[in-house]
Amino acid sequence: MKLPTMHLQARTVVVGVAGVAVGALLVLGIRFMTYNPEQIHYHANFAVYINGKREQFKSPMYYEEVSGSCTLGKDVTPAQRVHMHDEVNDVVHVHDHGVTWGDLFMNIGWAVGPDFIKTADGLLQADNAHRITYMVNGHAVSDVSTEVIRDQDRLLVDYSDAGDKTLTKEMNSVAHSAHHYDISQDPAACLGNAKPTWKDRLKHLL
Repeated sequence: MKLPTMHLQARTVVVGVAGVAVGALLVLGIRFMTYNPEQIHYHANFAVYINGKREQFKSPMYYEEVSGSCTLGKDVTPAQRVHMHDEVNDVVHVHDHGVTWGDLFMNIGWAVGPDFIKTADGLLQADNAHRITYMVNGHAVSDVSTEVIRDQDRLLVDYSDAGDKTLTKEMNSVAHSAHHYDISQDPAACLGNAKPTWKDRLKHLL
C-alpha cells in the first residue's frame, strides 16, 4: 500500500515543480514582451546670437561624455538631467521632469535672466543699445531661465539691437531636428522614444 502512495507523492512533486517552472517562464515571457522602460529622454533645439553672430559652442566643456550621461537615479547630477553631447551644438537632451532652459545654461557654465546673459567670456547686460530677446517656438518669453523645456521646443536667444525682421530670420534658423533625435537610438545608449530591442529586453530579465 505504501508503494502507490510514494508514486503519487513523487508525481505530485514533479507536477508541482513543473508548474512552478512553467509559471516562472510565463512571468519571464510577459516581462520580456511588455518591457517598456519608463525613461525620460526627449530633445529640443536652440540657437544663441550675440550681436548678430551665432554662438558655435566649440569648446569641449559644453558637452557631456556619452558614457553615463543618461543614467538617472538617486545620485543624479544636474548635468545628467539636461545636456548636449557629441559636439552637436543645437540639440538639447532632456532626462528629467521639470528641466528648464536655465538648468541647461547653468550646466554649460552660462546663466540667463530677464536682463542679462552670462557667457564663458563675460557678462552681457541689457542697456540702451542692446536688448535681450528670448523666443520659444516663435513666441517672446521675458525670462527663459524658468521656462520648462518641452519636447521639440525651439529656443532663440538674442543679444543685440536687432529688429523684428532679423529676429524672425534668426528664429527660422533654429533647427527642427529634435523629432529625429526622439525616434533615433541615442549614441549614449539611451533609448529615447525608440522601441527597446530584444537585447534590451533580455538585459531587463537579468
